[in-house]
Amino acid sequence: MSVTASRTGVANLPLHGGKAPPWLFDRMVRLSREIAVFLVSEFGPDEVLRRISDPHWFQAFGCVLGFDWHSSGVTTTVCGALKEGLKGMEDDLGLFVAGGKGRVSRRTPAEIEAFGGFLLVDPSALTYASRAAAKVDSAAVQDGYQLYHHVFLFTKAGSWAVVQQGMNEANRYARRYHWLGELVADHVCEPHAAICSEGRGQTLNLVAGESAKARATMAALASEQPFEGLVADLRRVTTLDLPRRHHITAEDINPDRLTRSLLAVHERQPQGFEELLMTRDVGLKTLRALSLISELVYGIPASYRDPARFSFAHGGKDGHPFPVDRETYDRSIEILARAVDRSRIAESEKRRALGRLDRGFRSVVRVGDS
Repeated sequence: MSVTASRTGVANLPLHGGKAPPWLFDRMVRLSREIAVFLVSEFGPDEVLRRISDPHWFQAFGCVLGFDWHSSGVTTTVCGALKEGLKGMEDDLGLFVAGGKGRVSRRTPAEIEAFGGFLLVDPSALTYASRAAAKVDSAAVQDGYQLYHHVFLFTKAGSWAVVQQGMNEANRYARRYHWLGELVADHVCEPHAAICSEGRGQTLNLVAGESAKARATMAALASEQPFEGLVADLRRVTTLDLPRRHHITAEDINPDRLTRSLLAVHERQPQGFEELLMTRDVGLKTLRALSLISELVYGIPASYRDPARFSFAHGGKDGHPFPVDRETYDRSIEILARAVDRSRIAESEKRRALGRLDRGFRSVVRVGDS
């Protein structure tokens, strides 16, 4: 059975402290390994990436492993368990996991390179995809969530997927971002095929389809306009009345503080927005400044559409605030139940895993209907 990867995107989850106890994490490692082995043997490693990149399937996977179904910790713990479970088996399965939470996430490129001898492709393409996904969701989608978790999954043939998560201290939620390489035609134009999240708010969305003109203008400003003129435009912006939606002050776009990054961009002469985004020292404030110049000086605005659509924590069959996708959940339950049944774990653990999966789905429906 093959499930089309039609849902990759973002999930909002309540921030929960603490971590999985050792006795639970050990079992999660074993069960995630068995499920991964089953999926690879039945469908191949590419299908594992498709399932991991589907937020509904990922949530069901967390349920069957035994973690809190709607906690922010499901992302970091499930990814950590899968990475640990596949250790030593990567070459045989043709499936690799790099990255993790906090400092570990910054080791992702080195971990990808370390697996280079097992791959049929140049690992540099994979490290670029990892960096691009992180840069988009940390700087090009300015939604208020700071990334702290990045996991990169890939195969010998170069297929890849990303699961990363950011936190918003103001609303106490975490937002999970899913990427699937085979669906990414352009890293900087609608790279998330579909989005799942709870809260929506003001977001500078530079990868929205409707931001295409703004992306082109920003790249042209950075590469073609004399540097002195760019700084002059920036100083001009600070004297204008900023639109209410920007929620920034003149201090946020201080020309003196942005000189280093703007100069680095101008020296590189980026040929397009993606190259601009990937330039070292270009981050939130540099992109925001160029976006403001594009809009306020040249009349070409970027999109402020939040890419988030809905979450797993709330929903119901009545469709408010969104309908539970029972067909997708049933499909996830079916394949996970088959994987658990074929696994080499004790029958008692199998029964408990299937019970958790069923309770997780019932919780989604119950919470949504309340």
